[in-house]
Amino acid sequence: MSDTVTARGTAAREGGERLRVAPRGRGAHRTVARALAAAPPGAVISVAPGVYPESLRLERRVTLEPEHGVGSVVIAPPQGPALEVLAPACAAHGLELRGTDPAAALVRVADAAGLSMSECGVTGGRVEVLGSPKGAAGAGAPGAGAPTAEGPAGTALDLERELLDPTTGGVLMMRRCRIGDAHHAAVHLAGDARAGLEDTDIGTVAGIGVVLSGTARLLAGRLRIRETTGSALRARDDSVLLVRDCLLDAPGRNGVLVQDRARGEVAECRIDGAGGSGVRVEHTGRAGVTECRIDRAGGSALAVSGEARLDLLGGRVVAPGGNGLVALDDSVVTARDASLSTTGFSAVHAGDRARVELTGCRVTDSAEHALAVSDEALLEAVDCTLGDPAMCGVEVSGADARLVVRGTRITGGETGVRLPADGGAADPPEAGPDSPNDGARDGTASYDRALYDCTVTGPARAGVEVAPGGRALLSGVRVVGAGSAGLVVGADARVRVEGGAVVDSAGSGVVVGERAEVTARDLRISGAGKNGVLIGRAAGGRWEGCEVSGSAFPALHVATAAEPRFVGCRVLDCARDVVPAEGARPEFEECVSLRVETAMLPSPGQGAPPTGPIGPAGPGGPGAPTGPHGPAGGTGGGPGPAGTAPDGTANSDAADVAGEPEPEPETLEELLAELDELVGLEGVKRDVGGMVKLMQTVRMRQDAGLPAPPLSRHLVFAGNPGTGKTTVARLYGRLLRALGLLERGHLVEVDRSALVGEYVGHTGPKTTEAFLRARGGVLFIDEAYALVPPGMSNDFGGEAIATLVKLMEDHRDEVVVIAAGYPGDMARFINSNPGLSSRFSRTLLFTDYSGDQLVDIVEHHAGQHRYDLSPAAREALRAYMDAIPRNERFGNGRTARQVFQAMTERQAIRMSELSAPGADTLTVLDVADIPEVPVLE
Repeated sequence: MSDTVTARGTAAREGGERLRVAPRGRGAHRTVARALAAAPPGAVISVAPGVYPESLRLERRVTLEPEHGVGSVVIAPPQGPALEVLAPACAAHGLELRGTDPAAALVRVADAAGLSMSECGVTGGRVEVLGSPKGAAGAGAPGAGAPTAEGPAGTALDLERELLDPTTGGVLMMRRCRIGDAHHAAVHLAGDARAGLEDTDIGTVAGIGVVLSGTARLLAGRLRIRETTGSALRARDDSVLLVRDCLLDAPGRNGVLVQDRARGEVAECRIDGAGGSGVRVEHTGRAGVTECRIDRAGGSALAVSGEARLDLLGGRVVAPGGNGLVALDDSVVTARDASLSTTGFSAVHAGDRARVELTGCRVTDSAEHALAVSDEALLEAVDCTLGDPAMCGVEVSGADARLVVRGTRITGGETGVRLPADGGAADPPEAGPDSPNDGARDGTASYDRALYDCTVTGPARAGVEVAPGGRALLSGVRVVGAGSAGLVVGADARVRVEGGAVVDSAGSGVVVGERAEVTARDLRISGAGKNGVLIGRAAGGRWEGCEVSGSAFPALHVATAAEPRFVGCRVLDCARDVVPAEGARPEFEECVSLRVETAMLPSPGQGAPPTGPIGPAGPGGPGAPTGPHGPAGGTGGGPGPAGTAPDGTANSDAADVAGEPEPEPETLEELLAELDELVGLEGVKRDVGGMVKLMQTVRMRQDAGLPAPPLSRHLVFAGNPGTGKTTVARLYGRLLRALGLLERGHLVEVDRSALVGEYVGHTGPKTTEAFLRARGGVLFIDEAYALVPPGMSNDFGGEAIATLVKLMEDHRDEVVVIAAGYPGDMARFINSNPGLSSRFSRTLLFTDYSGDQLVDIVEHHAGQHRYDLSPAAREALRAYMDAIPRNERFGNGRTARQVFQAMTERQAIRMSELSAPGADTLTVLDVADIPEVPVLE
């Protein structure tokens, strides 16, 4: 706001006729109202110190100021406004205005009137600026104060001119003022009113800080709004909000709320601790947020819905309780060079039919996905950095959702990119090197999900995962250090790969599910922990100019009935190049092997490469290798290819065993012996053994054609952390598989974040997806009581529980559910839904480990790592374990493991001080290696 305003106000006071108000003294008016009645236009009324119980009406241009300094004059009417302005170019300086009704107007500026206030205090009522509801109809349009592509219109000079001669609504300018103790709103701008607020504090409001309606406009700089129960700033109808360098501290709802057709520009502001969203834009509103910081929002930091638009430029979003940015309905969001970190849900979520475009954004440490797109939304990300999400770097969950990601780096997380089944669009046209429709070169018109020149580094599971029936284009995508497979293509999926690389994946480089088609060109796969390429049953596709090197298992494993075609491909530095299963018919044209111990493909210089099908009946003939990685150890004749779940879906867990010989089935006796070897847990072992005997009887009755008695296999594991619940759950699944009661016996571990969605309609599909991943095995719900937060009746956790109950009934013979948590909280979970108590009829209690048992666990870890405890250390360790405080930080077996790690570290430091310790010395843990007992805080 320009200092010109203050300068002109000072000139007016110096040039106008002066009147004095004082309780006594010659020539002084006894009340301010009498002085106003006598004042000519342009007069300056100087008021002596004191409290004046008056309601003042400014009907002509006048200036009110204290005679002896700011705050010495208090205007405190018994009722009604302290100041009602009916004329233009009025001014008030240094006054304290106090009301008795916080819900009423204490300062009111009428239509076509103008008031300039500086260094005033307004307490116990709101400031109200009125305008004509029909005036300034175009105020919300560009050119009349609305934000435009070229920047926001409206400046302090504009307001100054309107203040001197308002032609439409009321005009208010406040500088260095305070407003507090108001209800509903501290400042209300209505109709075509205009206001400028600078260096002004608004606080303790039972409602909204500033609300704009009609076609009102607000220009604010260095505005501070604190402790409002509602939103700090709200613009609705066709109003315009322009704020810069403001602080919105702990609003009860939103920091900035833009609704209806309103427009807002928020620049260089800080929004801290909003109860709802930092910035929310609804209906057809439009907002620009530039270089702002939004901290600790209770909901989503930035929320856009309806047909609204948000343009985000720079700035930071830190630790919101919900999403960093969520766009729903038909909204449009563009974000450039913004940072979002530590979000409670997915950092960016696009749902419904929203469109989100991200450029140069940085996303870190989201509690769910870094980027998520669902329903029919479109998300485009260019040159972004996505780091360490708890779940996926990019998650697409809607069959009709669209995704385009370019030049983006994804680091860490559970899965780098996860793409869903397709919504039923036609297959993309086959594009050869000369095709004008080549998606990798000419756009993505044929692909709803496309990745270009992206890098996925270090995901715990797959780098890129395409669900059964999905379609995707990967161009120049590099996957490095995946925890399982680099690229997983589900059953019946269609994927095109152009260039790129899969490097050092712990599982297979590429896993292709049943009947899937992969068209790959110039792809490099190196250092795979399993197969380079694992092609599932009846899969096809074309691999051209690709290279597989350094895989631990055979480079190419082709399952029964698969017919992939390899053209101009190379296999390097592997023990074996190709293993076709019985009935597989891969075709090779101009393919070679180099530095391969057992090769089916020719090496350079060994004659013409094979050009027809290769397999037991092809050019490999009866003499084709059939060793431990040959057809007998492949997937031919089995239920599906390795890397394919029983329902035909590709999954990274199955990919971990791709190409290995089928392991010997575990026997019941071996598993019960493994259970018996666990330290402690005597009651649990007894209960599990009893259940095994019961289930053996059930199985014998079924084999004899007798009806099976009612049996619930679902369990509640009640115990403190570190008492072995997950270990026993994994063993329980394997036991059921050995009994023939589960197909796979694998364990899928989830918690609340994996089951409960972010918005209405999200929880059911999310819970179902987690449940179906456990088909044939055990779904282990850790901290299950978190689905029923105490004192919350409308939490989405209830929907997750209801979905679980139905799924447990629909798949009663396919999935065993184990709910685990603290003993004192599990009853709340079981009692939350009538269907749970009937399905969880048995509870296993995991008691805390005794001191002796904790010592046994330490010895177990020591033996695994070739250490021994000295007799003295063993005795001292027992005393140490008994002395550890059993508070909420105590981790039972986890604590024992941490103690062992601490002992090895201390022993290593001790050994470093010896000149030449012998092997016996290096393996002994002694009393000196036991750490200090933690202090109870």
